[in-house]
Amino acid sequence: MKRSLYEAVGGHATLIRVHKIFYDTVYAHPWLGKFFEGHSQAAIEARQTSFMADKMGGPDYIGKPLKQAHENMYITEELAILRHQLLADALREAEIDAALAGRWLRIDIAFMKQMVKPSIQAFYGEYHFRFKRRIIIPRPANS
Repeated sequence: MKRSLYEAVGGHATLIRVHKIFYDTVYAHPWLGKFFEGHSQAAIEARQTSFMADKMGGPDYIGKPLKQAHENMYITEELAILRHQLLADALREAEIDAALAGRWLRIDIAFMKQMVKPSIQAFYGEYHFRFKRRIIIPRPANS
């Protein structure tokens, strides 16, 4: 029987380690970090670990659906690619086998379309924001 990616990378302990490295970088980033202001890094790491564990064949994720969790954030393709690159860097730093890291990154990028907004006009056109705060963080000039 073929092992799941979750088992192959080392299970929960490995996901926790990678997400700690990843979110330390994300929270410190001058653009990405602003999306997380006021949110507990430990809580975000735990949610991401649970989400990816489920997608890799581990325990079920019980959090909000991805699209719903990111619906009020203006996430551009550029921002999503930056985030994805930081994850690739975290996987290298955590010394995850390149083939396993590639599988992890393919899972990660598959969800990009659920988060990326095609344009600011489309984002503002979303009808369900009447009572929700939109999060729009322009790219800093120095990044």
